[in-house]
Amino acid sequence: MEIFAAIDIRSGRSVRLAQGDFSAQTTYGDPVVVAESLLDAGVKWLHLVDLDAARTGERANRGILGSIVSRASARGANVQVGGGVRSCLDALDLLDLGVSRVVIGTAAFERPEIVSELARDHPGAVAVALDHRARAGRVRAVPFSAGKTNQEAADRLAEREVAVRGWAGSSGESLVAALGLLAGSGAATVVVTDISRDGMLSGPDIQGLADVLDLSDLAVVASGGVRSVEDVVALASLEVRGRRLAGVIVGKAISEGLLDVRKALEACAQSG
Repeated sequence: MEIFAAIDIRSGRSVRLAQGDFSAQTTYGDPVVVAESLLDAGVKWLHLVDLDAARTGERANRGILGSIVSRASARGANVQVGGGVRSCLDALDLLDLGVSRVVIGTAAFERPEIVSELARDHPGAVAVALDHRARAGRVRAVPFSAGKTNQEAADRLAEREVAVRGWAGSSGESLVAALGLLAGSGAATVVVTDISRDGMLSGPDIQGLADVLDLSDLAVVASGGVRSVEDVVALASLEVRGRRLAGVIVGKAISEGLLDVRKALEACAQSG
């Protein structure tokens, strides 16, 4: 399991939000400096979120992204970027910068052909963000078949809705239905975030992630709630149907000094 060290960028600064709330922001300084410190610690994946692009669609932070990608590449590390990827052109612009993987959120549900087109031309370089919360309204909850038999897991994920548009709206799909839609999309990875845990240091959603591993064959990167090395160990040890998590995104715990990156990397290496 890989550690994806997260850097959220807003107005040229490294920030963290609580549950995606732009009014609940903590600022941590120059994102390039933050990235260099993470690379110095041995991180092999950086997870960047362009919050400005997510809100407006404009990539005012493109120069910062390019600087971080250049530094990561020089050290043999990879960069995954999300936020405001609304078209193939948006994704291609990031890939041209040297980004290893783009994360598509809202567009994956509003224009699903974007995922398949990009995945066809750039295999392994497309991830889909599945940001979920407790179901508040009507969503498509019918689980996909695909030969899976764990109805209890399907029922649990049917009670989670996938959020879009900066978490302000609903995709109209339950988490289990979204996994079914993505099964043949060509996407390499799903980034699964429990919105209620994001930036809250409340611990990861172990059961929910186990259910996703059980009901999908896509690579799964976990996000939300990680607060300690012990949480990383628990996620690295999680195994369902012989499948394990491909990675975990860690942001606030690193920024607040609660999680030592080197120890987290050692824990992942020891887990096998």
